[in-house]
This record gives sequence, C-alpha cells and structure tokens, in this order.
Amino acid sequence: MNQKIGILGGGQLGLMLLQAAIDWHLDIHVLDPDPDAPCRRIAPHFKQGSLQDYDTVYNWGKNLDIITIEIEKVNVDALAALRDEGKLVYPQPSVIRKIQDKRIQKQFYKENDLPTAEFVLTKTRADVAKHADFLPAFHKLGKDGYDGRGVQHIDSLEDLGKAFDAPGLLEKAVDFEKEIAVIVARNPAGVMKTFPVVEMVFHPEHNLVDYLFAPAEIPEDIRFKAEEIATRTAEAFGIVGVLAVEMFVTKDGRVLINEVAPRPHNSGHHTIRANATSQYEQHWRAILGLPLGSTIQYAPAAMVNLLGEAGHTGPAHYEGMDTLLATEQVFPFLYGKAVTKPHRKMGHVTIVDENLESLRDKVALVKSSVRVLST
Repeated sequence: MNQKIGILGGGQLGLMLLQAAIDWHLDIHVLDPDPDAPCRRIAPHFKQGSLQDYDTVYNWGKNLDIITIEIEKVNVDALAALRDEGKLVYPQPSVIRKIQDKRIQKQFYKENDLPTAEFVLTKTRADVAKHADFLPAFHKLGKDGYDGRGVQHIDSLEDLGKAFDAPGLLEKAVDFEKEIAVIVARNPAGVMKTFPVVEMVFHPEHNLVDYLFAPAEIPEDIRFKAEEIATRTAEAFGIVGVLAVEMFVTKDGRVLINEVAPRPHNSGHHTIRANATSQYEQHWRAILGLPLGSTIQYAPAAMVNLLGEAGHTGPAHYEGMDTLLATEQVFPFLYGKAVTKPHRKMGHVTIVDENLESLRDKVALVKSSVRVLST
C-alpha cells in the first residue's frame, strides 16, 4: 500500500482516520483551511487551503492516487476532474453531489423507494407559508446545514419568521419513538457490512448528538429493518466507503431515513474501542479495495460528546478529567481544538460495560463531571 492518499478536511474525523492509518503506515496528505486543524500536528503531509476552491482542491489532488473526504462541503467539480484523470475518488463525486443538497438527497430517497418522511421543496420563506396544512414540520436548508445549523422547527405560521429565505425543504414532523443510526461499509466489489444499530439522544436545543448507546435497545424486527434500509441505501448510491444512515423509529413501528453522511460519522466513534474493526479502519479497507473487517461488538457501549460550555469562548480547558480517568472502561478522545466555543464538538468519551445499568450510570457521571471551559 504505497499509494499517496488524500483526506479533504482535517477535523476530528480526519484525526481519527489518521490514527487508523498510522497502524498501516499509509502515506496520508491532508487539506484543511484551518492552520490549527486537529490533523495539523500528526498528518505526515498537511496543506492549508480551501476545500471549496476548485484550483486549490485540484492542484492538491493531482499528485495523489486516492482521495477521500471527512466533510461533504468540498468542491465536487475539482474531484470529478481528478477522477476523470484517473485518480480514485471515494466516495464518488456523484454521491457527494447528491448528498450535499438535502433537496436532491430527499428526492433520491423517493425515486429509489427508500422510506423517508413526507416533504415539499421550497425556494423562499414565502413558499413555506403556502403549506400551512403541512405543519408542524422542519424547514431545512438545501445546502450548508451542519451540526444542527440549517434546521428550524416550524410549528405553525406564527413561526414563519424562523423559516429560511433560501432553497430548502419542508419536512413533515415525525412522531418518533427513537432516533437510530446504522453505519454501513461498501467496497468497490459491492461487498457490504453493517455495524450494530445505535440509539442516539440529541441535545434538546442544538440538534446534535448528545450521547448514544450501542447496540440500540429495539425489537429484532426494527433492527432488521434498519440494517436492510441502510444496505439498500448504500447500494442505491453505489457508494464506496462508509455511509452513516440516520433514521427515525416511529411509534407505529416504521423506520424512516432522516439523513445520511458519506463518511465516518459521530454515531460510530465508539467503534474504536467497542468493535473488532472501527468505522475508520473499515473506511480504509473499503476505499483501498481490501476485505471488510468484522463489525462484531465486544460489549455494550456508549459515547458522550464533549461540547464547549455555554458562555465560554477561548483557549480550551477540560475540567473533570481526573474523575473520568479514574473510572474503569471510560476512554476520552480529545480533538486538539485550541479554542472552545459554546456547543462546539471538542472531544468525546467512549464507555464500555457489560452491565447496562452501570453503563448508563457512567454516562451520567461523564455528563455531570466533565466540562469544556475557556481559560
């Protein structure tokens, strides 16, 4: 494996991809606009530059053999040109392009008979007002929504001022029991493997994952539906790499796709400690055309996101680490972001325990004892 491999994006997902790549001595090149990106200190080759500028992405990638991403907000035209010149680009530019725009993404599900919530496309805030009978719903920006940004709950026309005055979609609010996710890997030969279904608990205000449990506590028929939907979705896209499929489990037993991510994902962080193969190693196996690894999970696990504390912006300080490190089978992963901001993802904690009650107690301990503050 002497190919030159590029990662577009040097954030925490890139950092964990790098950590997995080190085991195999892969030659990794990273591009990121932030000179202090998490990958900066350990990447064998790091270049500062825009992920969205055509010339920057093209010139960075032209001397590489394989290119992948850790974030979707990249210049797809440059990736398509590199692919046309013989570079291996995984996930494929066509897949990234579909997923970059939630409007196209949702229509893709409909066209491929993949279950998802009802939706209507909108171009302006005024368009939303035409669909009063569709409320309550969520208004989502077509492009550039990320980590809870770009989503607004529209309960009635009184909330119309919160709607985006830009192309988006209005998605019917789902009366769901749980939010779950499945990470599926697919290699160039079309071989697929899924990781066990996880159950996610979202932050009540900021629409990002607060913590999760793996495997999810769901009936066997729901687990089967979720895994089947995830593999059908990966097959429909034809993706090479890992795909995270976020889903709702409705109170009447349906499983509906919410969104997907064509890369390693927050819902798979725990696999580094809890599974035979992590999602990061699995991504490398998939895009390098290698046999996919076992996804067996050794024990029940949880993952807690460490978010920047409200009211704190500045150099980061992690409070409560002594308590965390004194607890058995609790593993912190800090992302090396120099500056904390309110609700910014600064790290995560993976917890493993055979006893589910003890696992939940440890989640509560982490949430109550660890805070990311500014110095």
